[in-house]
Amino acid sequence: MPPKSPRDTDRHHEQGSRTGPDVESSVTDNQTGTVDLRVKVAGIELRNPVMSASGTFASGFEYAAFVEPSRLGALVTKGVSLEPWAGNASPRIAETASGMLNSIGLQNPGVEVFIARDLAWLSTWDVPVVVNVSGHSVEEYVAVVERLDAEVGIDALEVNISCPNVDAGGMAFGTDCSSAAEVTRRVRAVTGKPLIVKLSPNVTDIAEIARAVEAEGADAVSLINTLLGMAIDAHSFKPKLARAVGGLSGPAIKPVALRMVWQVSRAVGIPVIGMGGIMTGEDAVEFMLAGASAVAVGTANFVDPTATLRVIDGIVAFCREHGIARASELTGALRG
Repeated sequence: MPPKSPRDTDRHHEQGSRTGPDVESSVTDNQTGTVDLRVKVAGIELRNPVMSASGTFASGFEYAAFVEPSRLGALVTKGVSLEPWAGNASPRIAETASGMLNSIGLQNPGVEVFIARDLAWLSTWDVPVVVNVSGHSVEEYVAVVERLDAEVGIDALEVNISCPNVDAGGMAFGTDCSSAAEVTRRVRAVTGKPLIVKLSPNVTDIAEIARAVEAEGADAVSLINTLLGMAIDAHSFKPKLARAVGGLSGPAIKPVALRMVWQVSRAVGIPVIGMGGIMTGEDAVEFMLAGASAVAVGTANFVDPTATLRVIDGIVAFCREHGIARASELTGALRG
């Protein structure tokens, strides 16, 4: 499907936000009437609060036949590492009750291929682009961020310190305050782009981790990544995943995600991007009421490739039903 709304990458890079006629027109194009869907996250103005969740939308090309990228508030890419990563052995996906386990292992072709292929395609669309960054070490995170900092067409970086499916790096950095702080401090030093840190739920106190990365320069936090889980095939006496354990996502984790978003939003002064089991517009509204400024749709994309659009439409319908003129009014509006 050819792009319908080419982006002005130079203007976007200089301003660092989606403002002006393009954003305004999205309200009319989406037939939202008087509902203003615009929200601001990490200094970037999004035309609506709905983003893709990293690892569930690739770089958007695979979904372009179903979802025009410019309809999204922002497009978050799959994790990008310094060198190509092959990922984990198969089987690496297993269905569970109201969810799924994955143990993909952040498979990706590396930052140079991403820039030449994926970013080149993304730059033709009028949508804020957030690149998710992965690493086995602090030095790898720094190297990837430093390389991406030189590229126009990238609006923000999401540093993934929370993936449970790699043996080195990933979640290891996100479960300890000092490690999380160090990664954030080191990457903050090499980029001027807005910095989002993706947090792990596999901790005792996620608010403590959030405060640590905020203190080191994070412009926003996103949460939650997957919960560490396991599935067993009783008939074969074997785990269903080759790596035995994987990350649990989908509706099953939504209550945990809501609780953590609520806790973190009360603990930090930077925006929170909420995710974890969002399937409908009302799910998204619940995350915003808990304190999220924006939301990311993940596992739902595997069930329905148009899920992000359904969530956007659902937020509009909710706002109309409740007489809410601006979606941003939902953030932190939980009562009692």
